[in-house]
Amino acid sequence: MHPIQIADGIYDVGVNDWNVRDFHGYSTPTGTTYNAFLIMDEKIALIDTVKKEFANQLIKNITEIVPLEKIDYVISNHTEMDHSGGLPSIMHRIGKDKPLYCSKMGHKNLAMHYRNKWNYHAVENGEELNLGKRQLTFLEARMLHWPDSMLTYEKTDKILFSSDAFGQHYAGYEKFDDQIDAESLLHHSKKYFANIILLYAGQVQKLLKSVNDMGLSFNMICPDHGIIWRKNPNIILDAYAQWSEPIYTKKAVVVYDTMWQSTKIMAEQICEGIVSEGVNVRPMNLRTNHRSDIMTELLDASALVVGSPTLNNNVYPTVSDFLTYMKGLRPQNKLAACFGSYGWNGASIKILNSELASMKFKMIDETGLKIQYVPGEKGLNASYEYGQTIAKAICHLLQ
Repeated sequence: MHPIQIADGIYDVGVNDWNVRDFHGYSTPTGTTYNAFLIMDEKIALIDTVKKEFANQLIKNITEIVPLEKIDYVISNHTEMDHSGGLPSIMHRIGKDKPLYCSKMGHKNLAMHYRNKWNYHAVENGEELNLGKRQLTFLEARMLHWPDSMLTYEKTDKILFSSDAFGQHYAGYEKFDDQIDAESLLHHSKKYFANIILLYAGQVQKLLKSVNDMGLSFNMICPDHGIIWRKNPNIILDAYAQWSEPIYTKKAVVVYDTMWQSTKIMAEQICEGIVSEGVNVRPMNLRTNHRSDIMTELLDASALVVGSPTLNNNVYPTVSDFLTYMKGLRPQNKLAACFGSYGWNGASIKILNSELASMKFKMIDETGLKIQYVPGEKGLNASYEYGQTIAKAICHLLQ
């Protein structure tokens, strides 16, 4: 893509990565973007770069506007290499003596990543940089989502360059929120939050409070991935405020895998029992649903129900994979239950109970539901009733 002017003298010079389909275990069926921003003023500043493989495209985009050597400052909001990978190419061309602004932890991390003696300027929280007509303010955002993370605020046009916060993994020719279906955009943003930001929900709340205490307002929010918020930035601010709090809705997510369909039969009956009590349910077979899409559904659900057959005295491999992925994201304040079929050893249920309890889920019961081999009429009824029990627990939670 060519550079796009997003405000007078401010350009998105980033790139689309159309082909990436996995981002640290998160499915990206539409690809992603690595956004970078060029501010033209008496002094010229570049905010963030791109993944190493796209550095030449970034350079081409910048030179359509200004020769590289004219850049006065480079700002690194985040060390992660999808945003800093292009730094060596940029710094080599503009001159290593040009100041590189970053957080104190960013200085440490960039030095360890690239082993270059650049002219680092490690900023204090709230420090300002005057470009001429415009003034930038640097806001520390530690653990949103790395220790080095910071945000950059441009005061004149009230633009927040938000690094990895408020973004989406979405590649398209659309650049702004008013160019894409609002429901689709919020879904991409919700998936991003559920799989990247959820672990740091507490830091989100602190950031939003800090922004409020400082009396900052935004005409535009420019994340490093995805769409720029210009029509109504408050939509994503309000969404982050909601998603960072415990969410309780009349919804359960039933996640499972199956060997010979018996656990699948149980899952279907459990779902029927849940629905019979007026609670919404999302059945999600791990063979056909990606772990990151399951986490997106779980974000606003009250309960997680996990089903696994027993294989070699353990849970099924796909279920184990999902549990490991979810454990790192630490969903909070959710109910949980488990179930599964087995042959001669029902160890998977005990393991599931233990794993979910260790993740601080509130277990609906202490034993779960296990059925040997293929469920008969008694097993089908037990599964249906188990679903009703789960639904009643959700309704009780919401009272």
